[in-house]
Amino acid sequence: MKPMGPLPPDFSGQAGMLTIAGRAAVDRAGQTPVFVYDPAIVAARIARFRAAMPTVDLHYAIKANPHPGLLAAISPLVDGLDVASAGELGRALAVKPAGAISFAGPGKRDEELAAAIAAGATLNLESEGEASRALAIADRLGQRPRLAVRVNPDVELRGSGMKMGGRPSPFGIDAIRVPALVRHLIAAGADWRGFHLYAGSQALDAGAIADTQAATLVLAARLAEEAGAVPPLVNLGGGFGVPYFAGDRPLDVEVIGERLDAALAGRPAVLRDSRFAIELGRWLVAEAGVYLARVVDRKESGGETFLILDGGLHHQLAASGNFGTVVRRNYPIAVAHRMGEEATETVNVVGPLCTPLDRLGDRVALPRAEVGDLIAVFLAGAYGATASPSAFLGHPPAAEIVT
Repeated sequence: MKPMGPLPPDFSGQAGMLTIAGRAAVDRAGQTPVFVYDPAIVAARIARFRAAMPTVDLHYAIKANPHPGLLAAISPLVDGLDVASAGELGRALAVKPAGAISFAGPGKRDEELAAAIAAGATLNLESEGEASRALAIADRLGQRPRLAVRVNPDVELRGSGMKMGGRPSPFGIDAIRVPALVRHLIAAGADWRGFHLYAGSQALDAGAIADTQAATLVLAARLAEEAGAVPPLVNLGGGFGVPYFAGDRPLDVEVIGERLDAALAGRPAVLRDSRFAIELGRWLVAEAGVYLARVVDRKESGGETFLILDGGLHHQLAASGNFGTVVRRNYPIAVAHRMGEEATETVNVVGPLCTPLDRLGDRVALPRAEVGDLIAVFLAGAYGATASPSAFLGHPPAAEIVT
């Protein structure tokens, strides 16, 4: 038997039939497989952030989950939306004014730069070459572009699942070259919007995040002084993680808030008039989603039991361990109508695809499940449907429901 991660707090105390936003999972399921998202859980996360960090703007990184219904629910509750493609830009513009949207990503095409400039969104520049293209496009369009500089910081976020700073990177501009670029943008007449700094993601160590934020403030101040310009906004990145696996502990955002409040109170004079933002995706939406799939076969092989589902990695790649996880570990899984029951068997929970990678649960202990039963895979609200190879082998996509 291999352990699995803890159930999210909104589901951990349930017994009998799993309920999502007050309704039984079996009623939510309909045609499986299906993702079910509860925006009330997201709203509670946002409220917790606001209480912990009341002076900091909150941006939603929609790459975590760009479902239109979820975006419509989140948009009024956050200060900005961060996008990474023209497709995401279109979805963001449907629910938020362009002035509250920023566009990051190292490979923006000319047509994407033009769309962002024409709309009035902020471009987070990832290179000097991208800056030159953006200025030329803005000149052609006769518009003043809103441009920020994404910095490849000198530090990395300790304990992060995906490190984004402190090393050579396609993301952002090396800190040593940033001041000269800022001066060039201002001289060219651009509306310079500040800095975007991102050191890592999926961190559960509040102290490490707070240390990185403090170092980021120092770096932002140094760059501003060298550029001779006050940044209107300093995006401190995010990196807030959620407990997917056995042994993971929830992130203490209140500690982060206390440390950040102290760091902002003592920030250098050059940043006194700057606003600050934190960009979050996973921490806001991951625990709000459940992936439901139905058992289509139960079989024995080599002394092991396999529950074969009608859904798998083509919908929920991350739970299969094929989305950046070095060691295969189990997300929290449950038999939907047996919440709170003792496990009676060890099973492998697999999907219908013709690949051994299609495994959502590796030797997990569960109550007995039969053909037709629902299996729930939790923490499915982030990097689920849109981060998975839905066209693989021609299976239909999963449905998505916002409660």
